[in-house]
Amino acid sequence: MSNSSSISHFLLLALADTQQLQLLHFCLLLGISLAALLGNGLIISAIACGHHLHTPMFFFLLNLALSDLGSICTTVPKAMHNSLWDTRDISYTGCAAQIFFFLFFISVEFSLLTIMCYDRYVSICKPLQYGTLLGSRACAHMAAAAWASAVLNALMHTANTFSLPLCHGNALGQFFCEIPQILKLSCSHTNDLREYGVIEVTTCLCFGCFVFIVFSYLQIFRAVLRIPSEQGRHKAFSTCLPHLAVVSLFLSAGTFAYLKPPSISSLLCLLNYSIIKRSNNIKSSNNFN
Repeated sequence: MSNSSSISHFLLLALADTQQLQLLHFCLLLGISLAALLGNGLIISAIACGHHLHTPMFFFLLNLALSDLGSICTTVPKAMHNSLWDTRDISYTGCAAQIFFFLFFISVEFSLLTIMCYDRYVSICKPLQYGTLLGSRACAHMAAAAWASAVLNALMHTANTFSLPLCHGNALGQFFCEIPQILKLSCSHTNDLREYGVIEVTTCLCFGCFVFIVFSYLQIFRAVLRIPSEQGRHKAFSTCLPHLAVVSLFLSAGTFAYLKPPSISSLLCLLNYSIIKRSNNIKSSNNFN
C-alpha cells in the first residue's frame, strides 16, 4: 500500500485468539456498556429531575456523565461487534470518526474535571464569592468552552493524523483506533513531526490543567485544616475526595493504557476506567451536595 488513499479499512487488534475467549470478552464489554448506561443514566435523570440538585457542581457532573457515556459508546460497541462476529475490520472513515469522538469526549472530561476542581476551590476557599464566580451564566460559559475547545482539539488531531500518507500496512496494534497506532503506519517523517508537535502542545495544556488541579487542592487542604470543628473538616473533605478519586483514576487509566502493552492490558484498562470510574461518579452525586 503506497499511500492512505489505497487503504479502505484497518485491522484492529484481536482481543483473543479463540472463539470462546472472544465471547467472554463480548460479555465483559456488554457489562461495561450496561454499567455505563445505567450509571450515567441514573446520574443524568437524578440531576435533571431533582430541582435541589440544580447547582454548579451538579451541572458540571451532568456534563461529565454525558461525556463519559459518549467516550464509552465510541469504542465499546465496535469492540463488541468484532468479538461477537470474529472480525477485526474497521473502515477508514469509521476509524477517523472513532478517533475524533474519542478525543472529543476525553478532552471534554478532562476540562470538566478541571472546572469542577475550580468549583471546589471557590466553594471552600472563597465561599462568600461563590454566587458571583459560579453563577448560572458563568457555569454555562465554562461548560460551553469545555465542549467547544474539545471539538477544536479533536478536529485538529484527526485532520493532522489522517492527512498523513500511510505505507506500512493497515494493521493497528490496539483494539480501537488511536493516533499513535496510525502514526506507526505513516511513511512521512515530516508530517509525523507536525502531529507530534500538536501532541506536545496538547500535552502542555493538559499538564497546565494538572498543575492547576494540584495547586487548587493544596489550597483546599490548607483551608480545610483551618476549620476549627472536626465535623466541618469532615464535611469539607467529603465534598472533595470523590472528585479527587475520579481525577486520579482518569489520569492513572490513561497512563496505564500507554505504558503497558496492548491486548489484554487494554481491556483491563477499559474495565478499570469504565466501571470503577462510574462507581466514583455515583458516589460523587451523593457527596457533592
